[in-house]
Amino acid sequence: MKDASEPSNIVSLSQRLDPSSERGGALLNNVRDVAGRRLQILINGMFEHVDDALFDLAEKAENNAAQMHYFDGMREVRKRRPIVERSFLTQVSRDLSDFSSNYRSNSTTGSSSPLPIGSVELSLVADNELEESLAITSMIGKNETRLTRDLFAVNQRLSVIYGGIQIDDSSNPVGPSALSQAFRQAMRELSAEMRVKLIIYKLFDRYVLASLDELYQEINAELIKAGVLPQLRHEVTRGGAARAGGNATPAAADAAAGAGQAEGAFLSEDEGVASSELLQTLRTLFSARRSGPEATHLPAGALQMPSANELIGALSVLQSQAAISQQMPLRSSDAIELAGEVQHLKEHLLAQIGSLRGERPSQVSTIDEDTIDLVGMLFEFILEDRNLPTEMQVLLARLQIPYLKAAILDRKLFAHRQHPARRLLDNLADAAKGWSAESDRDHRLHDKVKSIVDRLLQDFDDDLTIFERLCTELQEFQDISRRRAELAEQRVAESTRGREKLEQARRRAAREILSRIGEHALPPLIHGILTRAWANYLVLTILRQGEESSEFRDAVRFTNDFIDSTKPARTLDERRALRQMLPGIERALRRGLANVAFQESDIDRLLAQLHTYYRHQLGEPVPEAEVHAVEESTTLPIPESIQPIAESEAELARSEPEAEAALDTPEMLLVSELKPGTWLEFVTGPETIERAKLSWISPMSGRYLFVNRRGLKVADHAPQELAAALAAGTARVLDSTALFDRALDAIVGRLSQPATATASDTE
Repeated sequence: MKDASEPSNIVSLSQRLDPSSERGGALLNNVRDVAGRRLQILINGMFEHVDDALFDLAEKAENNAAQMHYFDGMREVRKRRPIVERSFLTQVSRDLSDFSSNYRSNSTTGSSSPLPIGSVELSLVADNELEESLAITSMIGKNETRLTRDLFAVNQRLSVIYGGIQIDDSSNPVGPSALSQAFRQAMRELSAEMRVKLIIYKLFDRYVLASLDELYQEINAELIKAGVLPQLRHEVTRGGAARAGGNATPAAADAAAGAGQAEGAFLSEDEGVASSELLQTLRTLFSARRSGPEATHLPAGALQMPSANELIGALSVLQSQAAISQQMPLRSSDAIELAGEVQHLKEHLLAQIGSLRGERPSQVSTIDEDTIDLVGMLFEFILEDRNLPTEMQVLLARLQIPYLKAAILDRKLFAHRQHPARRLLDNLADAAKGWSAESDRDHRLHDKVKSIVDRLLQDFDDDLTIFERLCTELQEFQDISRRRAELAEQRVAESTRGREKLEQARRRAAREILSRIGEHALPPLIHGILTRAWANYLVLTILRQGEESSEFRDAVRFTNDFIDSTKPARTLDERRALRQMLPGIERALRRGLANVAFQESDIDRLLAQLHTYYRHQLGEPVPEAEVHAVEESTTLPIPESIQPIAESEAELARSEPEAEAALDTPEMLLVSELKPGTWLEFVTGPETIERAKLSWISPMSGRYLFVNRRGLKVADHAPQELAAALAAGTARVLDSTALFDRALDAIVGRLSQPATATASDTE
């Protein structure tokens, strides 16, 4: 029996209207007017972006020919745009008007509807048309899936208007398929190249199809107001369950939605998986906050709280607005503005639901409010996280709306570390941690993070598999970057290791020579040969043969003999002994100096000066000028490339590594616990910050080698230098814990504070 309070003009699913009747015709006109007005706005908006898109592509074109194709396309679009727009809108209007008669004609004659794009037709089209067909098929499929809820309702209500004809997604005259077909037909007015047409199809997807939810909501609202199926519902099931299909009954959809609400467990987890202590704590803290003195309660007679579908729909509108703002250039004030947006998302969400409903609800359900608050706290943490550079904070903070949608659709997001959405955000934060403008001069990492953020904002509706796809894509990008960095890192480590070996060998050679010179007052010639030429030969011997080799022992023995040869030879025995030493000294010098890049002529000049010196030592007659030149001259026949290793004990002491500091300071203890792979932030100038990874700790010197994300050296520090930088605040160790885990710990800490403290924090 019909309820007396039910309006008499309500049309149920079992009733049918004739589109040729007065009422049916009036409703069809309303739908046509709504569609025409909305699509006019959308198609205009789309064409406003075509010029910029083609101009950008022309600037980036690989050659002049490609550039000219894009410029030609721009001119063609400007000239033909009015005709394309008019053709598209006319075709849509005609499809709406003629749908009923065409359908009945096809049914009577037995002719089937045209094959959908992308089926058998593909084998009959040319390559260009095949490419066009595939592009259109892809965007139809994506948008039919995305718009399941609103499209289902439009299908059912139009079915009533068209006299009970069964309408599905592919036959709906304002569905993604029909609109795409109409636009494809209109595009035949353009003679542009296929590459230009494909760009326009992409923009049609982004600016027309992506906004069809607004059109469908307006059509549904118009028909509900006219009494066509006002009680029809089609809900998205909660908790990550499969969405109800296009043919689901309202009762089944209601049951699924009710089951989701009945879960009742905030952040519910799969059966058989133990709840973590952290999540249990969060549930308790949110519950305590709701029951506290500040808790608000729904007043009697208040508006019905938003359903999951309304939340998702309102979030989609806000998300499309965020996608537009994401295209704007980054400004220094963006972090501050985003912080305000993050904190006030709940208010924006209720306001958007109000604009879609026509009346603003005062609050949302308990489970949805907790989810909104938790996601809000997560993104507040991101904007305050010192682990992330400011530029990356701003990029990642724009993901709040997609992540809130994901959390409403699937409560397991916060419960499982391996949830794709959670892994994606953790991996994005991990990649961003090592970012700096200096290490990313080619913008590869920045552009990759931005492209992932853009795609989530533009493409994510309610298909959670997008997170897994983007996670895989990011991982592949990181793997390639890591392999490149590891090669560079290996070269840096090998170079540093080689340099340290050289420094160690130089110090050892200097010690051997200076300790033997001791207090001996050697002539400049002998001192120069030992500290420059022979010291370099000692270094080379250590590096090539090692300190335990016979070659090294012979080189040290020569040092002793060479110094002994400077002692005065006053007696006959002393002169005889000196004469016996000289051939060995000459042979050793010739062999050693030839090994350290002395030219034969330089060796001969040096030995000629030594002959003069030894003749004088042996008491043989030597011109006074020659003796004076050997004993007093500071200019030696030694190439400038042969520099002294160390000319005094004081100089050697300055070159020695500092003694290891005591481990009793907190900073030295922290330094001693650092492991390769740990990231630090260094203040390298008044306004310059560099992020670097500890790559290698030298087993010889104990120095810490740091590289950037490309594997290039940033700095190397002795332990005590690093400890001093940590104490001064010019160096800071970055947390290696995953972003989500750190955020949840911080949220628990914040919720555990007294209510007054928590409230004051947010003011």
